[in-house]
Amino acid sequence: MKKILLVEDDPNLGGLLAEYLEAKGYDVKLAKDGEQGLNFFMAEEFEFCILDVMMPKKDGFTLAKDIRSNNQKVPLIFLTAKTMSEDMLRGFGAGADDYITKPFKMEELLARMEAIFRRVEPKQEMLNNEVITIGNYTFEPSKQLLKVNDTEHKLTTKEAKLLEIFCRNKNRSITRAYALKMVWGDDSYFNARSMDVYITKLRKYLKEDSSVEILNLHGEGFKILC
Repeated sequence: MKKILLVEDDPNLGGLLAEYLEAKGYDVKLAKDGEQGLNFFMAEEFEFCILDVMMPKKDGFTLAKDIRSNNQKVPLIFLTAKTMSEDMLRGFGAGADDYITKPFKMEELLARMEAIFRRVEPKQEMLNNEVITIGNYTFEPSKQLLKVNDTEHKLTTKEAKLLEIFCRNKNRSITRAYALKMVWGDDSYFNARSMDVYITKLRKYLKEDSSVEILNLHGEGFKILC
């Protein structure tokens, strides 16, 4: 059963969509705003995301960018009342696979979802086997494995997510708040202290190649050099 993240601030539409998709055999998690949607996404594994565009706390475009920074492969559809081409282009620029304008028939949404699944599943298989090079290291995010020479480190889920964020932003600064929200779900003081411990562990794993370094950027966050 495929698990769907549905983020819709209209409780009536959200409830109807969740009910319809569940009747079609999907497992649906409904979030009422973009902030809650990101928290759900970071806490669980989803195989498809359906995001409303106009939402409180975090709009759909921003949420899509946050999702794409952490996961490049999950399919994503926007639901919106807007029909302007600029908004459609912005939606695709944020990483959407498709864009459906309200009002719409639920059968149309289902058909588009199923078409995307048919198109992306081969790509998902490729990403499941993705290998990222970091200096002399190879990192397999899906397996949470970091290798160098004959040494292999099996990373924890949070270590792997944190390293993946660094790797997808090589030589670019990442704010502390962004990393915390993407891996822990919020940027509380206690989570910040926890993240410092995880970064210390990652630095230890990466010490065998002096060209790879996780830098602290005072007042900004971090940057991985490789």
